[in-house]
Amino acid sequence: MTALTQLSQAIHDAPRWHQPERFQNPEEIQIIPLAEEALGAVVFGLDARKAQAGETIYRLKQTLAEYLILIFKNQTLDDLQYLAFASYFGSIFRPSADNPVLASQTETGVPPDVVPVSNAVGQGDYTGHGELTPHADHQWTPLPSFGSLLYALELPQDGGQTSWFNTIKAYDALPNDVKKQIDQLQLITYNPLVRTHPESGRKALWLNTRSEVELLNVDDTEGSELIAALRTHILKPEFRYEHHWETGDIIFWDNQVTLHSRRPFPVDQRRLLKRISLAGGRPY
Repeated sequence: MTALTQLSQAIHDAPRWHQPERFQNPEEIQIIPLAEEALGAVVFGLDARKAQAGETIYRLKQTLAEYLILIFKNQTLDDLQYLAFASYFGSIFRPSADNPVLASQTETGVPPDVVPVSNAVGQGDYTGHGELTPHADHQWTPLPSFGSLLYALELPQDGGQTSWFNTIKAYDALPNDVKKQIDQLQLITYNPLVRTHPESGRKALWLNTRSEVELLNVDDTEGSELIAALRTHILKPEFRYEHHWETGDIIFWDNQVTLHSRRPFPVDQRRLLKRISLAGGRPY
């Protein structure tokens, strides 16, 4: 089944408003912000297998724009149900074949709609068991993903926690003279160093913490020192939330204004999550 027909089948099979026994009452859903954390809100009572009301999806989108990650608890989905739920929030991310990303297929040059993120042989050993440093997905592509959903199916006993970093708060906390210095700087990739959130209009640092980067029209030494200082700044504890996974968790994050990382876990412990990424626009 191709990626396109898989998504089409998911939408075709999805519950609809004229099936009242499968339509979820919005009043059953509770959203609680993580008040002591730099970002995040937990969604209780939502069953992602059911059709959702427009007011529910609007509320979730508004919460995502404010808190940047949504944590859905106690989900049980197959791949088609997972795709149908994700499609409420946008189109599936499909990069061009000349911009390979995680899980890009040899035959098509693009990844499947649902990407296994696992160290389990035969399940898609794309990320192994080691540490993953803070990054935004698909940042090097011309049209990076808007967001991703990650669904926990099997978890290791030790390690494997995922952290998210709020790059809006990191930008806001910079001194005004630094903001003025960096606001118009361009990375040597397709992207600005400071990007604007397309819904909220808030500015955020658009910078991962490991890949080699270069600033256009900036002295190499000066640019390297600036990038190093900004990376150190982003990783301050006040901008970070670490999630301790439970089976059945789905986390939906805004990839435009966050970074995420993963702690390592033992090679002999299985970890299987499934990721769906949603299409985004050109950063500005």
